[in-house]
This record gives sequence, C-alpha cells and structure tokens, in this order.
Amino acid sequence: MTETIGWAEAALLGVLQGMTEFLPVSSSGHLVLGQAALGLAEPQVLFDILVHVGTLAAVLYFYGRDALRILRAWLLSLAGKPGDRASAHTGWFILLGTVPAGVVGVLFEDFIEGLFASPRMTSLALLATGALLFFGKSPTGDGRGEAELTWRDALAIGAFQALAIVPGISRSGSTITSALFLGIDRETAARFSFLLSIPAIGGALLLKARHFAAVSPADMAPYIVGTLAAAAAGVFALGWLLRVVRRGNLRGFAYYCWALGVVGSFFPSPL
Repeated sequence: MTETIGWAEAALLGVLQGMTEFLPVSSSGHLVLGQAALGLAEPQVLFDILVHVGTLAAVLYFYGRDALRILRAWLLSLAGKPGDRASAHTGWFILLGTVPAGVVGVLFEDFIEGLFASPRMTSLALLATGALLFFGKSPTGDGRGEAELTWRDALAIGAFQALAIVPGISRSGSTITSALFLGIDRETAARFSFLLSIPAIGGALLLKARHFAAVSPADMAPYIVGTLAAAAAGVFALGWLLRVVRRGNLRGFAYYCWALGVVGSFFPSPL
C-alpha cells in the first residue's frame, strides 16, 4: 500500500468525509473502506482527524451563533453572574455529554486506532448502525425542546456518541436516534447532536496532537486539501440532513448502511 496520501486521494476522501459526517451513515466507516479501496497505508488516523476539522467548520457555519450564545451563558454561570439560564444549562449538558466519549477515547485509544485498520470490523459496525436506524424511533414534530433537556438526556446521548468512536458507528445517527427515543423533538435532537460534536472533535485533536509532529510540511499540503474539501461538502450535507430530519425519518439510510457493510465485509482485513 502507498505510504502517503496524494492530493487527488485527499480531495476525494475529504468530500466523502464531508458528505458522510452528517448523513447517518458513518463518516469514519467510509474513510476506512475508502482508504482500503484506494490502497492507502492504514490507519490514516491523522487524516481522519484533520478532515473532521473541516466538518467542524460546517457545524459552525450552521450553529456558530448558537454555540457562542451557549458558551457566553455557560461562562457567565461559571462566574456566578446572571444570564440566559436555559443556554447555560445546555452548555453544562454538552459538557456532560462529552464525558463518555472522552473516557472511552482515553481508555481504549490503542484498541480504537487498531479498528481503523480493519475494514471487516468496520463493516460489522455499519450493519449495527443500519439496525439502529431501522429500529429507532421515527422523527415526529412532538417532543421536548432545548429548555426541557435533563442531565440524564445529556448522559444517555453522550453514551451513544461514545459508541460512535468505533469506525462504522454513525455519530449523527446514534445521537439523533437516541435523542428521539428519549422524546426530544426533531430540531432539538439535531441541534444538540451537532453542538455535542464540537467539544468531541476538539478533544480528539488534543488527544492526537502528537501525530502532527510525525508529518512533514510537504505531506501536510494534501491533508489541508482534504480538510477544505470536507468543509465544503459538509455545508451541503448538513443542510440536506436538517431538511430530512424535519420532513421524515432516518430509516432509509439503514438500507444503505447494510449494503455498504455487506460489500465492506469482503475487503481484506487483519482483524
């Protein structure tokens, strides 16, 4: 397999990441299978993290104002000053929801990195994602809003986000589906899911910061191309998903995950 990623491969995988990060079909699973199909050295952990920065930019494009509002209210509450209590509570819930993924990421870092080298295990996870989407509760207009979230909701949704550290488990699919199951309305489920991704991606960057030292400036250029491609594709895909969540259910994506999981199971894998 090739040792470094090229410009065209980086752009292709960046678009793949941007499109699949927000659709409930597992971006990490697509990257694992895409890297295997392109014959890239695995695991491409650093590239996976950098293209997530691109999709983080897409989240901020849609939810940047919400994130600033929540951060401002949270900082005021931390200082004991009056402010938007509902937004401050959401900030605390986002922090609480981040804890499970942080704990799993630290305790099982080496094991999880090994999964990025296994198309077969990734394919099994995609089959599980399909089951979650198929049997999960369909979105409805009724449900609790942001002001009615509880710490139990945050912890439960955060636990599903922790499962999505495994490549092939969709982060958006697992968090949105779990939120809907808890009786949270569609708009709030999607918003909380993507706001929850902000500290998760930031934490992953800190955890993997040591990988940057091993990459030369020349090798970084394709990675930057992939990041920009992911950002552009992510803006398109997130807008599409928000329309899907508002108008229908996520069950249709289950068939796609199952099909991809079956195809990926035939890829050569060390695990």
